[in-house]
Amino acid sequence: MFDLDVIGAGLPFAAALGELAAALGGPDGSASGRADDDAGPAAVVQAPPGTGKTTLVPPLVATLAAARAGGRRPRVVVTQPRRVAARAAAARLAALDGSPLGRKVGFTVRGERQAGRDTMVEFVTPGILLRRLLADPGLDGVDAVVLDEVHERALESDLLFAMLAELRQLRDDLLVVAMSATLDAARFAALLGGSAGPVPVVDCPSALHPLEVAWDPSPVARMDERGVTRGFLDHVADTAAREHRAALAADPDVDALVFVPGAREVRHVAERLRGRVPGTEVLELHGQIGPTEQQRAVSGRRPGDGPRIVVSTSLAESSLTVPGVRLVIDSCLSREPRRDASRGMNGLVTVAASRASAAQRAGRAARQGPGRAVRCCDERAFAAAPAQPTPEIAAADLTEAALVLACWGALPGVLAGADGPERFALPDAPPQAALRDAVSTLTALGAVTTDGHANDEGRVLAAIPADPRLGRALLEGAALLGARPAAEAVALVAREFRAPGADLGRLLSGLRSGQDPQARAWKDEARRFERIADSSPAMTASSGTTTSAPARAVPRGEEVGAVVALGFPAQVARRVPGEREVFLLASGTRAALPAGSPLAGHEWLAVAEASRAAGREAAGTGAVIRAAAAISGETAALAASPLLADGVEASFEGGRVAARKVRRLGAIVLSSTPVKPGPREGHAAVLGAVERDGLEVIGFPGPADALRRRLALLHRVLGEPWPDMSSAALLARAEEWLGSELDALAGGASVKGLALVDALRRLLPWPEAVRLEELAPAELEVPSGRQVRLEYPEVEESPDGDAPVPQPVVAVKLQECFGWAETPRLVDGRVPVVFHLLSPAGRPLAVTADLASFWSGPYAQVRAEMRGRYPKHPWPEDPWAAVATARTKNRMGG
Repeated sequence: MFDLDVIGAGLPFAAALGELAAALGGPDGSASGRADDDAGPAAVVQAPPGTGKTTLVPPLVATLAAARAGGRRPRVVVTQPRRVAARAAAARLAALDGSPLGRKVGFTVRGERQAGRDTMVEFVTPGILLRRLLADPGLDGVDAVVLDEVHERALESDLLFAMLAELRQLRDDLLVVAMSATLDAARFAALLGGSAGPVPVVDCPSALHPLEVAWDPSPVARMDERGVTRGFLDHVADTAAREHRAALAADPDVDALVFVPGAREVRHVAERLRGRVPGTEVLELHGQIGPTEQQRAVSGRRPGDGPRIVVSTSLAESSLTVPGVRLVIDSCLSREPRRDASRGMNGLVTVAASRASAAQRAGRAARQGPGRAVRCCDERAFAAAPAQPTPEIAAADLTEAALVLACWGALPGVLAGADGPERFALPDAPPQAALRDAVSTLTALGAVTTDGHANDEGRVLAAIPADPRLGRALLEGAALLGARPAAEAVALVAREFRAPGADLGRLLSGLRSGQDPQARAWKDEARRFERIADSSPAMTASSGTTTSAPARAVPRGEEVGAVVALGFPAQVARRVPGEREVFLLASGTRAALPAGSPLAGHEWLAVAEASRAAGREAAGTGAVIRAAAAISGETAALAASPLLADGVEASFEGGRVAARKVRRLGAIVLSSTPVKPGPREGHAAVLGAVERDGLEVIGFPGPADALRRRLALLHRVLGEPWPDMSSAALLARAEEWLGSELDALAGGASVKGLALVDALRRLLPWPEAVRLEELAPAELEVPSGRQVRLEYPEVEESPDGDAPVPQPVVAVKLQECFGWAETPRLVDGRVPVVFHLLSPAGRPLAVTADLASFWSGPYAQVRAEMRGRYPKHPWPEDPWAAVATARTKNRMGG
């Protein structure tokens, strides 16, 4: 077994081993962590990086499991969030134990395994354990699982945590330990314990030595529309060189660790450093270098080695301790997955690192002695950064996660938002919109049933270590092209190798030639995917042979594009006419190639990655293509055939219906021919135009508008059954009152010939309609005997019930109203008419809703001002006794 005293010498967590052993119950299983007698023992460990929890907890758990196993060799599986961390942790424990790596202590990561039947502690990445759980939901033969770095909130780790919380309720012999480096252990303890109450939390204080934090903001912007600026990366490199020289002057054993957001930035900073720090070894640490280079970076100095600077992504933030590091230079930037729901795009974006991440990075300098951390931002920018990193489940595409949930049987409950004892123990529930989109994608792939469970096809895709869409592309591409070219293409896309100028074809050529530094990793991945394709049930023909060399259906040189299009048919793209770099995707989104891309000018692309961008880089589209391959129109139609559709599309423009017979690939129009619209298409086009643009598209000529206003006033004053004349109400009842007119327009009629008065009359209530002219007459008879049109107020779209009712207006010459004392009122006397009294020339003289008051007062002043200007017209002193007329005095005979 393991000698914990030897392994734990000098490690702070050694002092907490007894507490953890007690929490897990020791060999007899009577654990304080067994809150539920039917559940396996469990605990949460809270300890900062550098305390030794990753080194000490697995052998302790193995010792406890061995004592409970009755002499049988135990099996403990330990997850690490990254491959390099799994390898490093296994190598360190094996070295401390004095056993060869792969015997008592081993590891399994993507494409590499050093473990056997006798291995007691096996370090794996979360994806490895996820697929083991799906293949064997009981984890037979596994005695304990240790989930490390759960605070990082990686999506696969969240899923594993919830699945193991459920599994321990079914297996009372399974030990589960979750380990966190931050102060959120109580939350994980409650989730892991479930309805029985929280499991014990074992705490270990920080092992930090004194840490000095300094600030060195860059004189140039950290980011622009293209991402991290070269000027800022140069500043980070120059800061690291200067600070490391100063540290070495005081202590020649100091090594430095530089944090930047991604592999591209690592390469740039490392290259600049090599020209500025002669005699110092500059090492890169990121996911795209090989295992040997990764191990060299995390192993510390060997005897006789000189000083070192390790330039790393967040990979070294918490799951690795790099020996000798006493200086940290932090760009304060991080790369996180993001889902752009509006454009249907997923990818990694560069963001300000959270304050929690910055604290983890800075702490790396003080693990083995006093240290110094330099942040390449100012204190104001740091204070504005988010407190915690965004959990991946809240921001990433959830297609792969949804398939895992479906295979586990948890998807229906998560979709329904089940709470209480039935809640699946995810630390955070996934966003419902993102989860529904993921289920829609899986449904289109044929991977899930209507009730949210995985079918046979889904279980096949879940066993492939890639996004389900790429899994489908691998299987279909192998049948179309052969296993090897399909596997090469999927390996190219699945691991996010950076394509120069977004050109996957050029990247593939470099990888095949071995000139690209990523070639070895790619070839390993391609071989692994080829084995999966060859062994998949979907690849086996009825004859029992595989489709490694089928009849070729895709032109040579288009294999990568064909596979990408099979996986992401909605991202097949066609160049926008008149543009060289702007493309329309089948999803309906526009995106641009980066400037100078060799793909510019191609007619068709299969886009593997596109992300939101602004400014010149996106050419005004709002998105930039990061990885794509050129294809022909024939290959696009073949690979994205589910999106092909033929139909007649009608539109309503300029007052008439026009139609075209259209063949589409999603949003991309392949052909369009004018045809005569059918009644159904025309009707739908007109109704759609009305619903989209409002009733203005058909217009309301004078008489129809007048009737609409009259009815609107009656509805405002009397309410039902008089119809609501607002646009929203009329649109809601369009088929009821406008049906025959829509049919006429669909048949080719013009809006100018529509009888909209008759259409509106269809909404009149009966028998109330017989009083329309009485309640809201179209015209008003004035004392002169003339019928004058009433001007009703405009239709109120959202009337305020407390506001005064707008009043109808009649514009009439003053002389026509002589003797009229009582102002007319409409709607059974509820609404007075407002008079616009006009001069003989039709110019306004007065506005009043009280004629009696006008004759008794203001009229005298109007008479004095107007009788000299209009001497031919009557201006009597007594308007009460005068004869109302529209004529001059001569024509009146006096």
